[in-house]
Amino acid sequence: MATTKTYSVAGTSTVNGITKIRFANDFVNRLKILYKNGHDNVELIELGGEYTKSEVCQILMSHPKMQGEDQQTAIYEFVVRNCAEIKAEIEDKMFSDQAEDEVIQITLEK
Repeated sequence: MATTKTYSVAGTSTVNGITKIRFANDFVNRLKILYKNGHDNVELIELGGEYTKSEVCQILMSHPKMQGEDQQTAIYEFVVRNCAEIKAEIEDKMFSDQAEDEVIQITLEK
């Protein structure tokens, strides 16, 4: 039986111009490692519990500190590659928002 790894700290950081999502269980040690390895724009948050990567992504997508374009892109890219169950949910929301915009635009044109 496979075990599911959980995390209590997560966020984003940038190294060599690429922003990625980061997962950890120790806030201070992860912060030290990221800075030691030359990361900048480091933004980590304590999640207040233990969560899977998929659950962490859902938390980060709506967290106020993670609303930068580069942060949201990094989270979305991770979800698309690794979290099929929430990828479908995000795409449904994107397409429904797009459909609403098209209806509004068509209505305004009439």
